Amino acid sequence: MKGMVLAAGLGTRMRPLTLSTAKPLLALRGRSLLDHALDRLAEAGVEEAVVNAHWHAAQVAAAVAGRERPRVRLQLEPELLETGGGVRRALPLLGPAPFFVVNGDAFWLDGPVPALTRLARSFDPARMDALLLMVPAAKVPHAPPRGDFLMDPWGQLRRPAEREIAPFLFAGVQMLRPELLAMEPEEPFSLNRSYDRAAEAGRLFGLVHDGVWFHLSTPADLAAAERQLARLGW
Repeated sequence: MKGMVLAAGLGTRMRPLTLSTAKPLLALRGRSLLDHALDRLAEAGVEEAVVNAHWHAAQVAAAVAGRERPRVRLQLEPELLETGGGVRRALPLLGPAPFFVVNGDAFWLDGPVPALTRLARSFDPARMDALLLMVPAAKVPHAPPRGDFLMDPWGQLRRPAEREIAPFLFAGVQMLRPELLAMEPEEPFSLNRSYDRAAEAGRLFGLVHDGVWFHLSTPADLAAAERQLARLGW
């Protein structure tokens, strides 16, 4: 099992904190968001993970240098490749089997079964190119009003039509077939382009998270998450 943490973004909405620090290196409960993500991958059985780096890349490189579980392969990106382009470039390191991709700012508390374990158990490569962890927008304070996806009773996802409200947000945690990215050109692009193609083919699916998820977009979000986790004794 392999995985990737997307750690190359500029983190513009988290400024001024990200002016001098890569967003995934911001601390939550005394540990960086990047370390939290890598810890979850290790707990799910991932032995090797790719971490890409662009903004404050030297900081990211130093942060992963001492990791043993999972082993980290650093992918330096002098040009910002966006989410899809970063994963596309990493395919030779990720191998031929389905793999996890976690946003560098994704943070969640698991339900009875860890979210990554649930994704791995639910992923069916015969039917799916992508399985995204979804969060009900109604449970997320200050969530974007329109949402990201609608989901049918079998878990298949589609984008909202014009003036349609989507009840689910993408949690920044997913499992992908490498074939979904292999057909993309090697250039900067968003994973949304690949999601849309998978949706058109009926191969984009979602799994609703049964724990707590934190929307970490701004410094205020980070401070609120710190307070909530303290109240939970986490």
